[in-house]
Amino acid sequence: MQPTLAARQHRAPTQVARLRLDELIAADRRKNEFLAVLCHELRSPLASIQNAVGILRSRSDVDLTVQHRMHALIERQVGQMTLLAVGLLDVSRITCGRLRLKRERVDLCVVVRAAIETLESGFILRQQRIAVTWPDVPVWLDADSARLEQLFVNILGNASKYTDAGGEIALSVSARDGDGIVCVTDSGIGISQDMLPHIFDLFVQADEAAPRSGSGLGIGLALVRMLAELHGGTVSAASAGIGLGSEFTVRLPQTS
Repeated sequence: MQPTLAARQHRAPTQVARLRLDELIAADRRKNEFLAVLCHELRSPLASIQNAVGILRSRSDVDLTVQHRMHALIERQVGQMTLLAVGLLDVSRITCGRLRLKRERVDLCVVVRAAIETLESGFILRQQRIAVTWPDVPVWLDADSARLEQLFVNILGNASKYTDAGGEIALSVSARDGDGIVCVTDSGIGISQDMLPHIFDLFVQADEAAPRSGSGLGIGLALVRMLAELHGGTVSAASAGIGLGSEFTVRLPQTS
């Protein structure tokens, strides 16, 4: 027996309400998981800082070498927490529509080169080779160069983080169909097919990647997507699977 029209009309709002409730429950669960991870991420650098301060205070005979080492440790951990806070603040500003781009005419190659230089010491430390292919002419964009550099630092930093020491990262800059295109390919741990559709979601991080991550908050790639979309562009990810590397492609509209 087919349900009556009245029954179908009553069922539709009920189904919508149930779906909405499920979404709210899932969002609340993600929030709680995020807060738990945030506490964990802050606990480690705070403990390191506390230990370093304790050493400096408890021993009047601490030599200069130890002092310098403790000061360097404190600076590193403060820097890590600062990056964490800045990332969260940027996500909040974008989500609330309060982040404004300072657009100007910029060469995409110059921005990408600056991002590479920012991470150069990390590549050297991990003995990773980055092979870059540049276009023959500038790729002009109407963009916020600082925010674009932030975008590419996040993508390249992510590639380095999940690639073994001694591995290789390939980067290419090109122009096609009215877009400036940056493609970053790594020989790292790859992304599972189940995770690929969610890799740019906020607070999402693949479990298999967690042990390699310096931060488990899952905001880096979400921020990449948000910044790309603010510029009228897109970002996509591809991977043949776990252990087979990843490829990230950013497309940004060119200007004349």
